[in-house]
Amino acid sequence: MKITPERKQLYGMYHWLMDAYGPQGWWPILSHQGKNPTMTGDFKGYHPGDYSYPQSSTHQFEIALGAILTQNTAWRNVEKALLQLQSARSLSAKKIKQLDINTLKQLIRPAGYYNQKAQYIKNYCDFFSSLKGSVPTRALLLSCKGIGNETADSILLYAYSQPEFVIDTYTKRIFFALGLCKQDESYMTLKTLCEQNLDKDVQLYQEYHALLVEHAKRYYSKKPYGVDDPLPVHCKKKLL
Repeated sequence: MKITPERKQLYGMYHWLMDAYGPQGWWPILSHQGKNPTMTGDFKGYHPGDYSYPQSSTHQFEIALGAILTQNTAWRNVEKALLQLQSARSLSAKKIKQLDINTLKQLIRPAGYYNQKAQYIKNYCDFFSSLKGSVPTRALLLSCKGIGNETADSILLYAYSQPEFVIDTYTKRIFFALGLCKQDESYMTLKTLCEQNLDKDVQLYQEYHALLVEHAKRYYSKKPYGVDDPLPVHCKKKLL
């Protein structure tokens, strides 16, 4: 791969973030009780340094479900919804398909937008069952109502170990602060920027996305964004 200024900067950022926070252990799995001591918030299910997940189709479905539930909300709310589904013994495509839609809405209520997300989840359950264990293409995932770019890439990267770089709001804020993009840059432009300048490596993509989220929670969650962020200073020094 050609060594571009963008490649140097992206790898420089990655190594700084990894040194600062260490492996993040994404995506969380409820059955795994581990925690990440460097992570903002007291959440279970993370497995830093253990890349053996997902270990089953059950894990794959749980990850996809979490990716849908986390749309427009914080993970703490998703965790509550997942725990309620687990308590109701309905944390599987088969069980959710058997649920009345109103019951599903109440179980996922903590994650917000529950009317919309309940229908998205029902759609995804049919989609997941139709796969019969196969890995979906990105285009096929995007054809499922309720699955957009970020959700599709999250599912592919974390549930199916496919090298698809995930772009989220936090990533855009950090990249804009570092001069890597315009404020209104499109999802696909940023995804292409990363995938053309980083080696296609699932573990790298997983850790990079998770590290950007962790860093952004500390410096980019409230306006004005980036106050006291040490990363731009580090990157500027590296490029001089």
